[in-house]
Amino acid sequence: MLRAFLIGLVGGARAMTPLAVVANAARTGTLPADNGALRIFAHPLVSLGATAAATYELAGDKQKTAPNRTIPPAVVIRSINAALAGMALSPRKERFAAAAVAGATAALSAYATFALRMIAMRRGSQMVTGLVEDAIVVGAGIAAARATLPEVPEPTRALSHA
Repeated sequence: MLRAFLIGLVGGARAMTPLAVVANAARTGTLPADNGALRIFAHPLVSLGATAAATYELAGDKQKTAPNRTIPPAVVIRSINAALAGMALSPRKERFAAAAVAGATAALSAYATFALRMIAMRRGSQMVTGLVEDAIVVGAGIAAARATLPEVPEPTRALSHA
């Protein structure tokens, strides 16, 4: 669930980054084993399209005309994209719970990252604060997609000999 939570944080800040990271990881075969990713994510055109959309969003975010990330349609889109990405980054048996965690986290993260960005813009320009946010978001997204979490061993039962 950690990956789902992390990709939800990323999705709150940038709507298309979660799908781009997952599609690229699926295309290159670097998604965690037993993932819940839809097969379509691995298609080169899907990977290219998601990356292009994420790049466009990164560039558009720096414009003064960029829409607020907390308007209802933006929050819904961020939640859906993060839910799909969270599902893809989690084991199949956890994919629906992971989708819920990632989607809810993205909704909350949209408001939190917006507030942090507004605070940061008091000291820096929209361009500078956006570039710093981009670096954090893209790095965190890639890390979430490629992270290998330690396996939790099954509990062992003590054998009793009578």
